[in-house]
Amino acid sequence: MVGFKFEQYSVDLMIMLVDDQAIVGKLLQNMLIDQTDISFHYCHNPELAIAEAKIIKPTVILLDLIMPKINGLELLKQIRIDPATQDTPVIMLSTEDDPLAKMNAFEWGANDYVVKLPEKIELVARLRYHSKAYIHKLQRDRVFEALQKAQTELEKQNIELLRLSQYDGMTEIANRRYFDECIQIELKRAARNQVPISVVMIDIDHFKAYNDTYGHLQGDDCLKKVSTILKQQQNRPADFVARYGGEEFVLLLPETDLAGAVNIAEKTRQAIFDENIPHEGSLTATHVTASFGVAGGIPGYHDTPEQWLQQADAMLYKAKSSGRNQVQAIAILTN
Repeated sequence: MVGFKFEQYSVDLMIMLVDDQAIVGKLLQNMLIDQTDISFHYCHNPELAIAEAKIIKPTVILLDLIMPKINGLELLKQIRIDPATQDTPVIMLSTEDDPLAKMNAFEWGANDYVVKLPEKIELVARLRYHSKAYIHKLQRDRVFEALQKAQTELEKQNIELLRLSQYDGMTEIANRRYFDECIQIELKRAARNQVPISVVMIDIDHFKAYNDTYGHLQGDDCLKKVSTILKQQQNRPADFVARYGGEEFVLLLPETDLAGAVNIAEKTRQAIFDENIPHEGSLTATHVTASFGVAGGIPGYHDTPEQWLQQADAMLYKAKSSGRNQVQAIAILTN
């Protein structure tokens, strides 16, 4: 299970006043001095307001509407543009209870409008309300962000689990389980569309003798080399190679007739031969070889993967009993 952590915000409130009149700052500070959970910061220069807000991180900004250096609404606009302050609650302060001024303030993004100086009980109530709403929003955002990260991590883990369930860890090609799922789908598609499909079974010749001669670690390296060759011989994205078990591999070739499959099998056999992997224990050659059994045709609606694999396996047995390092094939005719 994926866990996550998120930052816990302090319940303390930080109020920032932006006003060019120091007397207003002193009066507001005195009004809040007995509120132990409220901290107060006074900014007398509106041009420094956003920079200071980024440092102290206020839960509410009290912003004077009329100031000599910059208009309160212009500063409000800058506050709403800056990512660091765009969500911070802003309460506009004005000496006049002007409906037009209120309308403009709210249109520019103010959260509240107060005629200064308000009664202490009213001011504290407004500060608490907007601060706590803002803090709750920050906490929700953090939780949501943590959940998104957890979801992303979970998706990555699920993808990795799916990959591990579908692919052979050593050779990094599909495993038998995944192959069994794919051949079922491709046989049905080929039967529905009446197009050919081919299955190629592959077995490394005298592989037990290879392990006995060189050891299992080098045997694993041999399997990896053969797997790489098999992947390189895939002609189209739909072609599918899997490790079927031990030293056996299988190729699934959708929309490939028997002649095409035999051609691919022969090229793959030659590529393994030309790799010239030494094999002193082989009774077939001085290096690693492989035998191939091919079954191809247009499947019937009731054909099963087992039937096709049995035919390809029978051809593989024929190739091995006929001297190995060769391709044997059979055309499957539908009823």
